[in-house]
Amino acid sequence: MSYLKFDKSELVNLEYSLSREVLSTNKTGGYLNTTIIGCNTRKYHGLFVLPIENFDMNRHVLLSSLDETVIQHDQEFNLGIRCYGRTNYEPRGHKYIIDFSMDKFPVIKYRVGGVILSKSMIFLHNKEQLLIKYTLEEAHSETLLRLKPFLAFRNIHALTHANDDANLGYMDVENGAAFRMYDGFPVVNIQINKDNEYLHDPTWYYNVVYNEEQRRGFEYKEDLFCPGYFEMSIKKGESVIVSVSTSEIAPKGLTRIFNAQEKERISLDNYQACLLRSAKQFIVNNKNKKEIYAGYTWLGKALRETLLALPGLTLFADGDIKTFDAVLDTVYKQYDRQLMMGSKQVDAALWLFWVAQQYAIFTSDKKAAWTKFRSKLIAIAETFISGARMGVTLCENGLLKAKMNGVALTWMNAYNSEGIPVTERGGFQVEVNALWYNAISYLIDMESRFGKDQRSVQRWSEIKAQIDANFYNMFWNEKFRHLADYIDENGVQNVFTRPNQIFACALEYSPISEDVRALVMEAVRRELFTIRGIRTLSPKNPLYKGIYDGNQNQRDNAYHQGSTRVWLISYYIEAFLKLYGSQYSKKALETIYAFEKDIEMHGVGHICELYDGDPPHNPHGAISGAVAVAGLLRAIYLVNNTKK
Repeated sequence: MSYLKFDKSELVNLEYSLSREVLSTNKTGGYLNTTIIGCNTRKYHGLFVLPIENFDMNRHVLLSSLDETVIQHDQEFNLGIRCYGRTNYEPRGHKYIIDFSMDKFPVIKYRVGGVILSKSMIFLHNKEQLLIKYTLEEAHSETLLRLKPFLAFRNIHALTHANDDANLGYMDVENGAAFRMYDGFPVVNIQINKDNEYLHDPTWYYNVVYNEEQRRGFEYKEDLFCPGYFEMSIKKGESVIVSVSTSEIAPKGLTRIFNAQEKERISLDNYQACLLRSAKQFIVNNKNKKEIYAGYTWLGKALRETLLALPGLTLFADGDIKTFDAVLDTVYKQYDRQLMMGSKQVDAALWLFWVAQQYAIFTSDKKAAWTKFRSKLIAIAETFISGARMGVTLCENGLLKAKMNGVALTWMNAYNSEGIPVTERGGFQVEVNALWYNAISYLIDMESRFGKDQRSVQRWSEIKAQIDANFYNMFWNEKFRHLADYIDENGVQNVFTRPNQIFACALEYSPISEDVRALVMEAVRRELFTIRGIRTLSPKNPLYKGIYDGNQNQRDNAYHQGSTRVWLISYYIEAFLKLYGSQYSKKALETIYAFEKDIEMHGVGHICELYDGDPPHNPHGAISGAVAVAGLLRAIYLVNNTKK
């Protein structure tokens, strides 16, 4: 019996089913993403979505959906479903769904009169191939199965419309047909492991509506192209397997391939298994490089998110040091400029020091970790000290000041519709300087113990002494009994209660005393902690936005002004474990496992990017967030390690 459970009686309820999405990836950037009833509600949804080399490896929706029709006694029952506006759904195949399960892969079961048909979907790993297996579990009469593909051939961020440039033809392949609507795209081969008849009947379906895009204030209508349909007989107990691939395959081997894939997949039989499966989907093999996607389905790749997620997705997930090293190698090559010269992610390079510390924690070998990271970390530190980084200045007080007019340099980087940062935070940011203190302290500690460059240790020690003398005085606010979020150019504290101060309490080296850390974390617990993550702004603040909804401008204004973040939970827990040790373990585990209640919502088997700051804390954003999943896996490791 599957660990993930769904209310069978509610599957026909669109409010219930359209808010739950399935995701399957092929580990090279391709994915399958749709709702549990197969109705696409986002422009990012599709059954066969791939990065295309001819288009800078940007992902494109090739096959949007595949409609199934059951035919008995010349009566047709279409199992597909698409929206054409508000409550106008046609066909309404969801009314035939009697079960949905998600263990090794998604399975939908339909009942049409005396017919019971199940559909299972597997996206092959490291291949551009999707398999869909149909099994006729029950039937009392001769049955035909008709399959009608809907093609898009467009970027995931765009929508397509009927046009004269589209190639509406097809090519014959064994037991199927192949399509390529535009030059530059791969051929999509649809083949079946059973003899079938393909009828070419090219038709555009106009004004398909994606309700989630309409709700988010984006363009939401598109035209999909249906080239025709495949039809075949199917007997009770028989399974038919459809392959969707960029390469022509031998259809007779599909059963063997499907069975082998089923055997090797991890069963989602508990919460941590879901986290582990999800973790591995963010790690992408791209031309002999391993990279990390920040989230599915629209988040891409970025240095900060890669470093934040790396230890949790590899070391703390399943001890995968090999993948950790491979991703790190890609980071050094792909993000060398950002690491050494800077970018609009002012804190990103400083997270590499934290990554080195996580490696040392996992391996229990500080010397080996220092040897592994030493040269890169010293080089990065010197760029901050020498002033070689854009927008960043090391001041006489030992602290870093970061400002570029009109640029949000920190992770709170949302912009409104006019291109103005919602939270610019120019000046001395509390988390940047906590990371800076952690970096300098780490350099001093490790080089003093395992290195020979005492001259550098002396220089770093002078900077650390300045930070020790100034950090508390700069950031502490006695009235609010917590740290200021940042200090502006005029030396004025911004005293908004935000989560950025957590890092001054959670990192290995803290610039504040234990007593101050306890006060800071109590303020965070009181105003920012929720059962679904840490709020980005206190509800007491007049700028607080407790609901993440509306058009893009409204959402961007709520993104860091109250919405919770799951990834911050790991640092919140870490800070309390440092203060109270194993006494906090039970509470920490309650916090981590609170998300288990949502594992069947939004992204099935996944942890989403963010939640509303207000109860009931509805899920939002990307249905699967890399730093969120990585943070929970790391938090579990920290708690278990503290308990020992």
